[in-house]
Amino acid sequence: MAQFIFAYHGGKKPDTPEDGAKVMAAWKSWMASMGDALIVPGAPVGLSKTVSHGGIADDGGANPLAGYSVVEAADISAASDMAKGCPMVVDGDGSVEVAEILEM
Repeated sequence: MAQFIFAYHGGKKPDTPEDGAKVMAAWKSWMASMGDALIVPGAPVGLSKTVSHGGIADDGGANPLAGYSVVEAADISAASDMAKGCPMVVDGDGSVEVAEILEM
């Protein structure tokens, strides 16, 4: 089976501790639903910098990364189907970029 990275974009910080608990419960439930296919649960990330030949930009780029996970699936279609259950997708406040991790 191939491995795929889920790159999370969007989302927002919960307004209250209660909202935060609900968000965490949704993420834990979704991740548990993937079972052994979830290889690296990953983590949220802070604001990124974009490094290019022209210098370093502090804006996080056009679509800043919010976090990541690594899953195992038969193909990118199966991995994309798994990503449909992501709380950011279900709630409509973010997206998941799915890409195969290629062996070198």
